[in-house]
Amino acid sequence: MKIFYAVQATGNGHIARAKELVPYLQRYGRVDVFLSGNNSNLKVDLPVKYQSNGVSLFYGNRGGLDYWKMAKELSLINIIKEASALPVHQYDLVINDFESITSLACKIKQVPSIAFGHQASFKSKLTPRPNKKDWIGELILNNYATANKYIGLHFEQYDDFIYSPIIKEQVLSANPKNLGHISVYLSHYSDEVVAGYLNKLPNQLFHLFSKKEKTVIQRGNIIYMPIDNALFTQSMINAMGVITGAGFETPAEALYLNKKLLCVPIKGQYEQLCNAAALKNFGVPIVAGLKTDFTQQVETWLNNTVQHPLQLTFNTAAIVEKLMETAANMQVDQDEFNQYELDHLSLKFR
Repeated sequence: MKIFYAVQATGNGHIARAKELVPYLQRYGRVDVFLSGNNSNLKVDLPVKYQSNGVSLFYGNRGGLDYWKMAKELSLINIIKEASALPVHQYDLVINDFESITSLACKIKQVPSIAFGHQASFKSKLTPRPNKKDWIGELILNNYATANKYIGLHFEQYDDFIYSPIIKEQVLSANPKNLGHISVYLSHYSDEVVAGYLNKLPNQLFHLFSKKEKTVIQRGNIIYMPIDNALFTQSMINAMGVITGAGFETPAEALYLNKKLLCVPIKGQYEQLCNAAALKNFGVPIVAGLKTDFTQQVETWLNNTVQHPLQLTFNTAAIVEKLMETAANMQVDQDEFNQYELDHLSLKFR
C-alpha cells in the first residue's frame, strides 16, 4: 500500500504526532509525507517526499497572531498550482492532518481522503466550544481541510469517530517525578515578556522553552532551554507543573502525566478557545493573557488547583487500526459507486 500523509507544519503538535504515527502506518505500507507550512521549531525526522510553505500561522510577541506576516506569506496562485501538481492520485490512501493544499488536490483530482487529527474532531457538534461561538472560526475549522471521512482526536470521546490523543512513547513509558520546577512553553509570547512575570517568583524555578536560545542557560530563577521535543518532554515528566497555550498535544500529555496544568490560549485562535472550554472540564485554569495579575494567578494555581487526569481509551495501534478500517470501508463505498456509474452508463446505451 502507498500512503500519502499530509502534515501541517504550523506549530509543533502536528509534527510531534506524525513522528509517533508514521512507524505504525509503515506496518501497512510505504509512507510518503507532505510537509506543509514553515512555522515549526522541531527537527523533522519524517519520510518527507513533498514540501511546501503552505498556509502558516505566525505568532507575535504578546499572545496573539501576526496577521501581517501571515498575509505576506499567503499566495493563492501558488496554492492552486501546488494542489494541481500534487500527485495524490498515485496513492492508495491519502491521510490529511488539517492541510489545505492536499484537500484542494483531492477535490481537483477526485481522490478520496481521510481527515485525521485534532481538528477533525470539530466536525462533531458535541465537541466542546466556548460559550460565545466564533462563526468565522467555525467556518475555518469545518472548511479549511475537508475530506471524505473524518477521524478525530480529543481529550475525551465526545462522538463515535473521536479517539484518544496520540501520546508519545517517551511519555507512555515514563516514571513521572516532581523535581520542583515548572515547564513553560508559550510560543506566542517573547522570552522577555514571559520572563518579566516569572522573575517575580524568585523562589520558584522555571524551565522556559525559548525560540531564541540554542543552548541551555540559567538566568536567575529561569533555565532557558531550546525548543526540542525530547528535552521538553523530559522537563515535563519531572515537573511540578506546566504552563502552556491551549493547544492539544502538550495539554493532553500533561494531563496524562497528572501534572498541574495552566493554559494561556493564543488570542484570536478559535481552536484554542474550544480546547480551553474542554480543559475546564478537567479543572484546568484558563488565563486570558499575561497581565499584571498573572504572577498571583500562578501562585493560586500552584496552591489550590485540583485537576482530573486524562484517561486513554485507545492506544496508538488501535487508533491506526480504526484509521485503516475506515480506509477499507471508504474503498468499498468508492468501488460500489464506480460500479453504479458503470451500470448506469451501460443502461443509457442499451
